[in-house]
Amino acid sequence: VVGAVVPWNFPLDMAAWKVAPALAAGNSVVLKPAEQSPFSALRLAELALDAGLPEGVLNVVPGLGETAGRALGLHPDVDCLVFTGSTQVGKYFMQY
Repeated sequence: VVGAVVPWNFPLDMAAWKVAPALAAGNSVVLKPAEQSPFSALRLAELALDAGLPEGVLNVVPGLGETAGRALGLHPDVDCLVFTGSTQVGKYFMQY
């Protein structure tokens, strides 16, 4: 399972840059969009289902970074985490 955290700026581009290679490599993805721009990620997941991607392969978890992002960073089933963000957020993920 790959966890992917994307920022508010260019949310669909950033999501695609993280999700597409992970899916192409055969991974499931949990995508956590920025709380300011969750709708493009939710729509991406809807389109993926419509295109035939099996349920549960691409999951979107909107929410605040302090809760949803932290839960993603701490989850034992997340084998890899990718994010675009600040140095401080990177430090948080390293602590998790």
